[in-house]
Order: sequence, then structure tokens, then C-alpha cells
Amino acid sequence: MELGDRLPALTGTLPGARSAAMVEQLARCESPALTARRARREEASGAAWDPVVWHAARGANVVDADGNVFVDLAGGFGVATMGHGHPRIVAAIEHQARTLVHGFGDVHPSTVKVALLDRLAALAPFPDARIMLGAHGGDAIEAALKTAALATGRVGVLAFEGGYHGLSHGPLALCGYQAAFRAPFAASLNPHVVFAPWPHAKADPHTALEAVRQAWGDAEIGAVFVEPVQGRGGVRLPPAGFLESLGALARARSALVVSDEILVGLGRCGARWVGAAEGLEPDLICAGKQLGGGMPISACIGRAEVMRAWGDPGGEAIHTATFFGHPIACAAALAALDVLDDEGLEELSARKGLAFLEALAGVGARHACVREVRGRGMLLGMELDSGARTLKLVPRLLERGWITLPAGARAEVLQLAPPITIAAPLLEAFLHDLDRTLTEVGP
Repeated sequence: MELGDRLPALTGTLPGARSAAMVEQLARCESPALTARRARREEASGAAWDPVVWHAARGANVVDADGNVFVDLAGGFGVATMGHGHPRIVAAIEHQARTLVHGFGDVHPSTVKVALLDRLAALAPFPDARIMLGAHGGDAIEAALKTAALATGRVGVLAFEGGYHGLSHGPLALCGYQAAFRAPFAASLNPHVVFAPWPHAKADPHTALEAVRQAWGDAEIGAVFVEPVQGRGGVRLPPAGFLESLGALARARSALVVSDEILVGLGRCGARWVGAAEGLEPDLICAGKQLGGGMPISACIGRAEVMRAWGDPGGEAIHTATFFGHPIACAAALAALDVLDDEGLEELSARKGLAFLEALAGVGARHACVREVRGRGMLLGMELDSGARTLKLVPRLLERGWITLPAGARAEVLQLAPPITIAAPLLEAFLHDLDRTLTEVGP
């Protein structure tokens, strides 16, 4: 079988010799932060957290430096919604590389940048949209923060406990995922951020909204930032009707609504824009990850009347960067959007995700350590009784050839975000191995 739909095929103990040597090489030149994190996880779980080194990827498969074949159920942090190295996206990258590799930013736009902006404006859930491009999700959040401050005159932000909007300096202030991420930099972060509790999916939406009002208090809030489904926070869905009510509350208080769709949008959760599908009516949407089909690009998409707040920057661009609107990334994004439409990936994600969720719940029901299984589209989470158990589960699954991630503030959730295009036999094989591995790590 061709690479892309292959079952795991491992040749020996992980990491292999080449991966192990390259990780040692990495430790001699990379910031120690990542090595220390692996050591802490190993100490917490009692399981080895040595990584494998990726060498190639196609479809749902990843090949490491030792030739081992894995199935990527983390989707490269959710980027590979359409699979790794989709041929149409690769072809667009190759063509653009032969035509124009680097543009001239905001001074002289490229033809492919103009085409992408026009395409994104047409995809917005509101008319007359305006777009600011970036290189990664944090750039889109930065753009939304600046836009909200200009449009409302207020720098206060309401975000949610468990929310994750990136670790760039501006977005870090909104990181409700873990206070420890903010702590070393707290003195220089926006002090006008308040956090509301994220409600459980089965909570009463009126009670949940009242908790938001209590957190808001009399703070001068210019924007409400919300992930329609919390991803890194543990694949946490809101109660029915909560997002719509949240948007209404923000509008009543003259605050903008920012829907962070960087992970969950563009088909991942079975809809183009999850917030809009749930009645949120956002003023700004942040997109990224799967937008570039593997290339680094993001977008902040806003209503024209909101973006108008940027006005005339006095002859100098006050929000730009050298590689914003990079031609190759723009070409990849246009191809990725074509694939999303032509292959019907939004509908496929909803249908396949529901079947996967039901099967996953069936496995979970056989194990006392599983507390809950939840998800939307092809973003799913299995909550275990402790983070330590999840941190044992993830490396054990890797030993069987399955790449997964822990999620949740206590790492209590096994997060699954495979390509929407993943072949059904791979999911079936994973469920079998998951069942076996849960028996090994669970009571």
C-alpha cells in the first residue's frame, strides 16, 4: 500500500538509533525548554517521552529518521486536516516557487495575495469582509487584539479558563489554559484581561452566561475572545445556545466578538466557521493551521466597519511584517481551500467524526479509567481519570505506531485530530490498539 494509508510499521524499539542521535544533537543547540518539558512528563508519568524525529509525511502517515511508519492522529497539531502533502497543495507550492518565491509585503502586493484575500472575503460569514494576513495563529490573534483596541477604544479583554490562543506576547495574556504559561511574563502582559469559567457541555446555558456576567463585572471590555470548541483545553464543547447568548451579551455591552477558529474552523469540526454555525455572529474570525495546508499562514477576518478603525496610519504601516502574505503560503492556502470545497471535507468531517466518536465511546465504556468521550467533527477527546495516566497512554500508543497528544490543563485528555481524509481501516486498527493500551495503563 502506498504511503498515506499505511498501517503502522515499526522496525524496533523507539526511538531508533538515528532519531536518538538527532535528539541528542538537538539538545546541544536548542533552547533547553523542550528537553526539560519531556523530562518533567517522564517524571510525572513514569513513561519515557523520548521523541522520534520526523523525516517524511504523506496523507495520514509519518516516517521517522529510522524508517518507521506511524499514523498521525494529531494531524501535526491540527494542521493536516487534508492530510500531509496533499498533491494539489504540493503542486501549487511547486508552481508558485517557480514563479515568485518572495513578494514585497504591504508595499507592492503579489497577484496570489490579492487572490487569497478575495477568496477569504467571500468565505466570511458576514458581507464586505476585510482581512489581515499573518504567518501563524498568534499573528491572527495579535491582529484581532489590535483591531479591537482601535475599534472600541478599550484594551480590556474577556477570555475563558482553559482557552488557548497562542504563546506570542500579546495572545499570552489571554491564555487561560495554564496560569504557569503567563507567570514568568506577567509583569509585561496586558493587565486588563478577565477570565470567565468555561461551562460543561451539559451545563445550563443561562447559568453559564450568568457566570460570564459575574466575571465581566464592571471591567472595560473591548473584546470577547472565544474558541467555539476548546482544543488544547481538552476538546471541551459549550452548552447548546451558549455561544449565541455570549455574542448577544457582548453586543449589548458594545464589545467585539472574536471567534478563534485557528484549530476548529475550515472543516476540522464539521463546519467552515464553528462559531457562526452556532449563532455566535463574530466581528472578527482568526484562522490558521489548516488554512495553509502545511505552509505557515494565518488570517484575521473582520467586518468592514470594524476594520475601518485602522483608518489612515499616517503614511506608515502600523501592523505588518516582512513575510505576511508570503506568495508560496498564499498559493498553498488557495489550493487548500479548493480541496476543502471540491472534496466536501466539511460534510465528510461531520459524518466521519460522528462515527469515530461513537466507536471511541464504545471503547471507553469498557475501561473504568475513562471518564468521558466527546468531540465535534474530526476533533475528539477521551478524558481519563488523571493526567498521569494519559501521559502513560500517549507514549505507549506511539510504541504501537500511533501519534497522539495529551490535552487539558492537567493533561487528562487524549486529543485526536487526524486528517479528515484518513482511511477507515486505520481508525479501526487504532481503536483496537487503544483498547489494548488502555488495559495496560488503566485499572
